[in-house]
Amino acid sequence: MSPTNTESITSVMSGGGRPANSRREIKIVETSLRDGHQSLWATRMRTDHIIAMAEHYDRAGFEQVDLVAPIQFDVAVRYLKEDPWERVRLAHEHMPHTKLRALIRSRNIAAFDFLPDDVIMAWVERLYANGFRVIGSFDGLNDMDNIVPGLIRAKELGASTFGAVSFSESPVHTDELFVTKARELIERADVDAIMLKDAAGLLTPDRIRTLVPALKEAIGDRTLEVHTHSLTGLAPLVYLEAVELGADQIHTSIWPLATGNAQPSTQTLVRDLRALGYQVNVDLDEVDAVSRELVTIAETEGKPLGAPVEYNGMHYMHQIPGGMLANFRSQLETAGLSERYDDLLVEVARVRNELAYPIMITPFAQFVGVQAVMNVITGDRYSAVPNEIKKYALGYYGELLAEIDPEIREKIIANGPSDIPLEPPASIPPMLPTLREQYPDEDIDTLLLRAMFAGSQVDEMKRTVAAGGNPDETFGPYLSLIKTLYQKLPTGTRTLRAGELTIRIERGDSENVA
Repeated sequence: MSPTNTESITSVMSGGGRPANSRREIKIVETSLRDGHQSLWATRMRTDHIIAMAEHYDRAGFEQVDLVAPIQFDVAVRYLKEDPWERVRLAHEHMPHTKLRALIRSRNIAAFDFLPDDVIMAWVERLYANGFRVIGSFDGLNDMDNIVPGLIRAKELGASTFGAVSFSESPVHTDELFVTKARELIERADVDAIMLKDAAGLLTPDRIRTLVPALKEAIGDRTLEVHTHSLTGLAPLVYLEAVELGADQIHTSIWPLATGNAQPSTQTLVRDLRALGYQVNVDLDEVDAVSRELVTIAETEGKPLGAPVEYNGMHYMHQIPGGMLANFRSQLETAGLSERYDDLLVEVARVRNELAYPIMITPFAQFVGVQAVMNVITGDRYSAVPNEIKKYALGYYGELLAEIDPEIREKIIANGPSDIPLEPPASIPPMLPTLREQYPDEDIDTLLLRAMFAGSQVDEMKRTVAAGGNPDETFGPYLSLIKTLYQKLPTGTRTLRAGELTIRIERGDSENVA
């Protein structure tokens, strides 16, 4: 199952319509279980959703299936009240023939501030112990000091590793920079693959024509995988151009968790690649079976379906990931400034330039976005500065690729919180010994969750799991279905029976929904 649109027709004509000169195999990294629902469903896919589709995934033949990054742990603990480690174990149990992969975010994992080395190393070790044999990492500043130690540890454990080169458009983000970073990952961490990670969907076919050949020459026979988003409508063309120039793997999502904010459609790209003469060992019947499951979830629970978007040149100014745009509208509405939305996007671009072009990727996209919102709401730029912006300016998160505008840096230091030392700490004290003293009966997986989630969040998750699950998440889909049936009924009473279960729906003249 896939959407009917011109995407599949136009994408076949990538590169001026020239046919592929090779029948080499192109491998698919399927992203619906991580980035697809993160981009379109606010990361609200539950463990039972994943298990329901697992048998089809396990027979589909994907090279790898992307399962978790830190945000999947965050949402599972804080909102879904599910044990994310149990999700990982169940996914591996139900997909024994599938290589599931995990992505690590720098040295802060799910938090904004850096975590101590003992937590980072234990996190890598527990990913491996819970089943992952493909582990990678990225850093929003492309500061490889932040990710190399974890990648080395994953390699020591026996995992296949990938290092991300995070893409952005700016005067400092040149092909030469990305090549240098890729070489550094190979030389220092001996990664098996380089991931060109374009979280903001900024890649174009023109940029691919210079960048992919440069990366391929630099990394030799190691795998080059390309990851982008469909935020400008160009992503299918980007993938096909990348493949023609030597990329080995592309990241796709199964419709309806494809296009728009997410990756291009798996179904569309597989068919287009085959039409160009490439070999893609993916079973589309199994993919379509997953697609039907996803459509059912979306219809039952009122979740959106992926849809292609029009090209928007302004995206290259602000470079905001898709999931943040809705949050911006909400923040401005709350402040009574809805009419300032376009002004905010311009302010985001201005702030990013002043802050030495941070890549609009977690956590820096959030940092830039919050500062821009504060500038717009106060009307006095940088008069209010959050903790994270001051820490960023002082180098707490790593080495910047350029200098911050001196006048802006002075304002940030003067107006940011006064309790932040001007020099970042040389090291962060270990955290696990203290946690073990506080919680002597808990296993290492739970202690790692406590290292990342403050207050009572882990305790609330544990209580909910022990009680049988989050009732809002467990019964929400069924309540939504009942409401839909109610709205379609004429006045009167209807009875639904399934075995010993009987549900009686009564509707009078009122328009209120129970």
